[in-house]
This record gives sequence, C-alpha cells and structure tokens, in this order.
Amino acid sequence: MGKYFGTDGFRGEGNVNLTSEHAYQIGKFIGWYYGARKDRKARIVIGKDTRRSSYMFEYAIVAGLTSTGADAYMLHVTTTPSVAYVTRVDNFDCGVMISASHNPFYDNGIKLINSRGEKMDDETIGAIEAYLDGNYAALGLEGDVPAATREALGEIVDYVSGRNRYVGYLISLAAHSYKNMRVGLDCANGSAWNIARTVFEALGAKTYVINAEPDGLNINRNAGSTHIDGLRRFVVENHLDVGFAYDGDADRCLAVDEKGDVVDGDKIIYIFAKQLKKEGRLRGNKVVTTIMSNFGLYKALDEEGIGYEKTAVGDRFVYESMAKNGYCVGGEQSGHIILSKYATTGDGILTSIELMEAILDNKQTLSRLAAPMTAYPQVLKNVRVSDKAAVRENEHVQKAVREVGERLGDAGRVLLRESGTEPVIRVMAEAKDLRTAEQCVSEMIEAMKAEGLA
Repeated sequence: MGKYFGTDGFRGEGNVNLTSEHAYQIGKFIGWYYGARKDRKARIVIGKDTRRSSYMFEYAIVAGLTSTGADAYMLHVTTTPSVAYVTRVDNFDCGVMISASHNPFYDNGIKLINSRGEKMDDETIGAIEAYLDGNYAALGLEGDVPAATREALGEIVDYVSGRNRYVGYLISLAAHSYKNMRVGLDCANGSAWNIARTVFEALGAKTYVINAEPDGLNINRNAGSTHIDGLRRFVVENHLDVGFAYDGDADRCLAVDEKGDVVDGDKIIYIFAKQLKKEGRLRGNKVVTTIMSNFGLYKALDEEGIGYEKTAVGDRFVYESMAKNGYCVGGEQSGHIILSKYATTGDGILTSIELMEAILDNKQTLSRLAAPMTAYPQVLKNVRVSDKAAVRENEHVQKAVREVGERLGDAGRVLLRESGTEPVIRVMAEAKDLRTAEQCVSEMIEAMKAEGLA
C-alpha cells in the first residue's frame, strides 16, 4: 500500500484527507499518462455512487482529464463492476469509480481500473502517487504535465449507453425466468438502487425493494450488506423466497433465505463450488478463499472433494490467485464474490443472479442449498500492541498458538493476524462451540500479556 492508495483505491473523508484537488490532480495525471505522453487522446470512463461528495469528485476528475487532452465518458451513478465491465468491453484506457464502498456517506474514494477491467497495477499507482507529491523528476518530467489547448482539449461524453449495455449483459446471463419467484432487494441507497430492480423485473421476478431512495447522505445507513437485519425482517414479513443485500457500490452481495437466515460469502462460495463441480465447470477443482473464511466452509468443501486456496484478506489477492491459476470462483465472507467467467471483480448483482440460477436449477430453496455448510462459531478480538513484529517473532506466544491449534485438531482453528493499518493483532479462533473458541482466544491473549506485548 502506498501513501495515498490502499488495496481498494484512495480512500478518505471528503474534503478532509481526500479533496477535490486530489481528484483534479489524479484526473490531470492519468489524462496525460494514457494519452499525451503516447501522442494520442486517452479515453477514460467514470462512474460514481450516490454520496453527495461523489458529484464534486466526478467533476474534478473530469476537469483534470480534459485539461490534459483525455476524453471523459460519464456513466453517472452506477456500480463498480459495471465500470470494470465497460472499461474492458469498450476498450477504454482506464476506468475510474468514485466510491467508498460500504463506508458512511462522508467518506469517499477513487478506485482506478486498468484496461482489462482489473484493479490498477502497483507501478501505475506509484507513478500517480509520485505526481501527487510533486516528484516530477521520478516521472522524467521537468515540471508539471503539459496542459492541452484549443482542439487538443478533451471532450466530455454522456455514456449512459455503456451502463445500459451492462444491464443487458446481466440479464443475458440468466437461463431461467424468475416469474414465480418473490425476491427482496436491499440496495443500500447506493449504486444498485435502480440497476438491481431493472434486472430482476426484466427477468420476471416479483420484486420487493428497500433502501432505494438515495439522498446523498443515506448510503449504507442502517441498510445493505453491512446492516442486514432489516432485509431479514423484510423477507420474513413479506413471505419472500429470497433476499439480496448489496453494499454502497454493489460489488458485494449477502443473501437471506426464505426463513430469514443470512447466507454469507462463505456459504455462497460453497453453493457455487458445488454447482460448478456438478456441471463439470469447476476448473482445477478448487476455489479461492481468504484466511478469514470460516472453518466450516473448509469442512464442507472437504466433504464434497473440492480443494481450496487461501490468500491474504482482500479481494485483490483473491483475484490474483484466480487469474494466476485459472480458477473460476473465489471470494470473501463479506460477500465479495468473483466469478471469473463473467467478471474481473466482485459483482453483487451478478452474484444474486447466479444464486437464483442455482435455486432454480436444483429446484431447492436457498436454505436447503446452504444447509450442508455449518459455520463454526468464531471469536475475534483486536489486541493493541506496541510492536506487531515482536508478537510474530515471540517464541512463547507462537508456542501457545501452536498448542491451542493442536488441541483443537480438525475440530477448529486459530489465527493471529496483523492489522495492515493499526498497531493491532487480530486474535481469532473457530471451534464447534462458542465457549471453546472464547477459551482459545483468551489463552493466546494471555500469552501475549505474559510476555509484556499486550
């Protein structure tokens, strides 16, 4: 991670540590980087979520792009995966999504997507960061990037047609009619507020929608995949067959079955893996998870004879493993699911379509499809420490971790993980019962305290 950009773009509070000046400078640089320095006009596509500040950042980026000669194609309010799709399919040099995903409305972010629809590479991010710091020499420049003038100025193009084609693409992926299905959608007052309803109604579902009235301030507020209890009640009260909850930029999806129980990302991965194996389409007979996936997922996959890879936390690492090894499904517990046959990023609406397909293919309820995977109780505690490396290297602590893990055997697991942004060690245990998991976490924390590390 760099000075400004983390694993999911440049995030910050609007006009505090992410300003319109940052947005303008990023637009200026990438307009030049993809265009003027190659003696041609760059074509860059931009989308945004429903935050009030997204409009400010959108206009600032567009001003920067056009000032250095790039043509800016505006999708307006749309989802992150739609920007990735349009960038890839319509041969743009770069895509920009303005969103802070599941964060509150006052945060925002600038995500950059390469021409293949993937998260931007570290080398390009490094060049942007050098430019933001005024380190022109590192970029081989004697001063600021040159401004375009006269006919060399970039154009601004309304590109709603690109968003509409993405909607058409999603609809085309469904093999079934959803005519007799009662479907609930929680759009988090975010990017999916209009697209999700359009897709499900086009497929014939009886569609019930909540949190689809964005006002710039209510994105993710007691809504969407991070606040799923509202959808759980809504599904039960309205006797729905299934419910889907998205986050602010709709790259995540969590599901709710007909009983009101949550079907999280781990259970979704299990359902997809089993379905793909049945159809002979599970490449490498493996799925990709992160180290935070539930132990119950691995037990259920073992039962089905399906293998798995474990990556560091973050959808970027999941995608990298999938791309490197040719795997077709991977994701996170949070509902960030990647289906590489159809998309290069997590896509919440795509995930919900494929879950609908599994329900209808198998003629089973979602609760039945998810039932073979039993999530193990998980206890996770954040412990503030003065030196994360010292914890990692302390033999007494590591011995305690090994002993707890050996005692659990194949009936659970333990994990110590360093926070990437804080002086914190995350201590986690999963076991068949909550009391055992709590005891395991307590023992590991006590070992850290005994060494004066916590």
